[in-house]
Amino acid sequence: MSAISFIVETLLSLALFVVLARLLLQWARADFRNPLCQAVVRITNPLILPLRRVLPPIGKVDTASVVAVLLIATVDVACIFALHGLGFPPPLLWVRPVLTEIARTLLWTYLSAIFLYALLSLIAPGGYSPLQSVLATLCEPVLRPIRRLIPAVAGLDLSPLWAIIAIQAVLILMR
Repeated sequence: MSAISFIVETLLSLALFVVLARLLLQWARADFRNPLCQAVVRITNPLILPLRRVLPPIGKVDTASVVAVLLIATVDVACIFALHGLGFPPPLLWVRPVLTEIARTLLWTYLSAIFLYALLSLIAPGGYSPLQSVLATLCEPVLRPIRRLIPAVAGLDLSPLWAIIAIQAVLILMR
């Protein structure tokens, strides 16, 4: 039973990650001609396009993507409760686990993205790859305020380190 639970939780977490990545890429105004962005769009289109027919965007917010994130997170939490034999909580008690799951996935996404962004900048500084472009689009808005507070030391940018420490601290507090 634990193997089935692991597989289901992993697949639902990956689905939540991809839908959340699409939403983050839209908010960060990523270049959707990038092959990685196109892959995220193609993977999420079967869920987003039907929702988009029903839910029009509100201003610059793609409501279909927001609802898709909420739906996937709700299904994820429901499956976790069911697989662990906890039963389903009352509807008002769903809000906290769903928002916690979204926040945890968001923080892990940024932690991983910032780590990869810093690693790529050390391995291939000044080089170009589709991954580096996407990571720069996602990570720069987070790292820029940290750079203003903590300048580079001897040419070494420590903002990714401080961002990862802060994200990890928030993840620990969420437990």
